[in-house]
Amino acid sequence: MSSTSTPATAKPLHKNETIKAESNFLRGNILRDLADHSTGTITDDSGQLTKFHGIYAQDDRDLRNERRREGKEKAFSFMARVRVPGGICTPGQWLALDRIADEEANQTLKLTTRQAFQFHGVVKADLWRAINRINRSLLDTIAACGDVNRNVMCNPNPERSELHTEVYQVSKAISEHLLPRARAYHELWVGDDLVAGGEAEDEPIYGKTYLPRKFKIVIAVPPSNDVDIYGHDLGYIAITDANGKLVGFNVTVGGGLGMSHNQLETFPRIADVMGFCTVQQAVEVAEKVLMVQRDFGDRTDRKHARLKYTIEDRGLPWFQNEVEQRLGYRLGAPRAFAFTHTGDRYGWVDSHDGRSHFTLFIQSGRVKDTPEYKLKTALRELALAHKGDFRLTANQNLIIANVAPSDRPQIEALLKKHGLHTANNASGLKLSAMSCVALPTCGLALAESERYLPELVTLLEAEFEAAGLRHDDVTLRITGCPNGCGRPYLAEIGFVGKSPGKYNVYLGAAHNGSRLNILYKANLPETEIVAVLGPIIRRYALERNQGETFGDFVIRAGYVTPTFTPQDFHEQPKAPKSATP
Repeated sequence: MSSTSTPATAKPLHKNETIKAESNFLRGNILRDLADHSTGTITDDSGQLTKFHGIYAQDDRDLRNERRREGKEKAFSFMARVRVPGGICTPGQWLALDRIADEEANQTLKLTTRQAFQFHGVVKADLWRAINRINRSLLDTIAACGDVNRNVMCNPNPERSELHTEVYQVSKAISEHLLPRARAYHELWVGDDLVAGGEAEDEPIYGKTYLPRKFKIVIAVPPSNDVDIYGHDLGYIAITDANGKLVGFNVTVGGGLGMSHNQLETFPRIADVMGFCTVQQAVEVAEKVLMVQRDFGDRTDRKHARLKYTIEDRGLPWFQNEVEQRLGYRLGAPRAFAFTHTGDRYGWVDSHDGRSHFTLFIQSGRVKDTPEYKLKTALRELALAHKGDFRLTANQNLIIANVAPSDRPQIEALLKKHGLHTANNASGLKLSAMSCVALPTCGLALAESERYLPELVTLLEAEFEAAGLRHDDVTLRITGCPNGCGRPYLAEIGFVGKSPGKYNVYLGAAHNGSRLNILYKANLPETEIVAVLGPIIRRYALERNQGETFGDFVIRAGYVTPTFTPQDFHEQPKAPKSATP
């Protein structure tokens, strides 16, 4: 079990370890800070603890200079993230969250890249009420952030719904098993009677200091790698028999995408396939993998604290041996599988039981009304009529799932009424683009992301269309900083914010998500993006081989070299060569 004590010769623990150890199982002084009406925010220590409750303290960076000139404090507010294991919610829950967005937040819902909801712009006076209302909808925000296992993702898989039922149940079981057990969340936000200072508490899996850093788990169902399994701490690849029945999972470990600019000791890493487990073993495997990271992850340097560094430093054989010793048995040999893509399947899909599922493209996952496009209103009407469920995808889109044959005409009519039936007619580039939130609320953002994505797509879309590539599926992702929230390092074209209006451009990831991209141009101004990428796009259209993806082409053409190890990621770009095979 990890401890806050450390030998005199060892590096000192990061200050967050002390905050956690002294927090009385994540209570700290959160209640005191919420009751302080002299400020719109909370203390830094409480800000670290509220993350475990799914809450981030933020401010509107667009207003910083103005408020500074006026002698006012920053325009503080909070982001609240709703945990949705496997990404499934009911129409009733959608309606409840829709109302909370209007009454407690900024009138929008954000669908995240990890199948969760986010509320933005929740002011301090409304925070308790917002979290309490989320819980009354039978959803919650516990462990949506913080140094714990976060929302467990699961392939939505509408075309193979029978298999989805099984893997979804596994995702829920893992999520519930790895939740924190202390009562702090319920005391603070649900309204339970206080138990602090009464009966002794324990965290049987996490201990008093929880994990060294965040921990992310996903389940993929081949041939779809929509969850980007190689970019996560722990992954399960569904394996079926000759009859399509689920027999177990290949287990992947050690993926992670966060890094820091100009710090070579930080890097994204592709997960390793460690072995095979049965369906019945999946929850126990998750627990033991997490516990090894709990005990051996770096608690002195948070930039070196993720599982990817533990495995990179010690090696996969060592890590697997530690896991198997705790399991009391050896994992099986990995079994054959193949991924072909990471995107969503748009439009209507029929499943084995006769029900239908409609996947709707939602740019950047932002559900809001504009004068031209009343998306939030439309989805509210759909939720009132829909008798199935909603599924959030890993690409920030929404599936109106489990539509009975008798109900489909009504759903189709509502889609048409609000113009949603044409949303999926966008270009292949637009349908495959993704962004993080970035400015104005993310304190880490160095450049725009969500707000710039429509303009960026429009610019590059024109190049793709001129080259005859309108319907080609090329993954494009943009983030405002190098932390990787929008998974930019697994995009065939990745933009990572370096400073206002400038981005590092990465090329060459595998279309199926199995290979990282690599830096092509550093610190590229927005005004030069088309001039730099346009010729590559046109050359791709003229010189690609049959079935060759954009990510593979830029490697064959010599624009970038493939990444095989984390160290490769920091290699400098080389001059392109002839793409002739």
